[in-house]
Amino acid sequence: MFKNKTAVVTGAGGTLCSEIAINLAKKGASVVLVGRTKEKLDIVYDKIVAAGGVALVYPCDVTDEKAVNALAEEVASRFGGCDFLINGAGGNNVKAMPTITKFDERELSGELPEGQRGLYDIDMGAFRSVLDINIMGTVLPTMAFAKQMVKKGGGSVINFASMNTYCPLTRGFAYAMSKAAISNLTQSFAAYYAPANIRINAVAPGFMVNERSKAYLGTVEDGLTARGQSVINHTPMGRFGQANDLLGCVNWLLGEGSAFVTGITVPVDGGFLTLGGV
Repeated sequence: MFKNKTAVVTGAGGTLCSEIAINLAKKGASVVLVGRTKEKLDIVYDKIVAAGGVALVYPCDVTDEKAVNALAEEVASRFGGCDFLINGAGGNNVKAMPTITKFDERELSGELPEGQRGLYDIDMGAFRSVLDINIMGTVLPTMAFAKQMVKKGGGSVINFASMNTYCPLTRGFAYAMSKAAISNLTQSFAAYYAPANIRINAVAPGFMVNERSKAYLGTVEDGLTARGQSVINHTPMGRFGQANDLLGCVNWLLGEGSAFVTGITVPVDGGFLTLGGV
């Protein structure tokens, strides 16, 4: 299924998508590693090549339409076009987040204690940047590479949603808003591109282990922060996810086993969504 196919993976230098890229290469796909930081992509490239796989490093800002179109031209030139697209680029920005979880009248008068930020104190430029990377960073690559899939007779796209897609977590207004949008555009794009035999689905990872998560959630093994303990209390499987926990779902959504599946968002969350919190 993956042999002699080309997969474009954005956000390929990150914890989750680097694992996905390596897995696709092991299965025989040529993988285009896309991200802003070449050094991170090079690490993934080296692992793929060392295992006998084929990869290409291509630094790119996926919110830049011209840059994305140039990337698409390079993929068409090198590999004859894209068969699979993983829209993994995205993220949050602490400047777009308040430090408090509910409105406090003191934020209107600037009297919050030092180090605290309310909604009215956040950086709106950072807020917009979160919407841009998560939403337009998915829209632009999809539109660019769908053209190639049309010419090839079909293809498959996987977007990245979140637990925030279903219910916003505290303090992450821009991030939650953008991840809710991912589910909606996954549905609308799936319907639009279905006549071209292009399937578009999404995965919604639960709380996954990476360096950032260790900083603000802690770990089950070494100790949890209060927020981390709250997450674990809400996760029936009692642990955070690992990057390889996504691989089965990703392989299924890209492969022939899901040939009649499009427009869905699949939670991979250890059961997080099954508990109401009471």
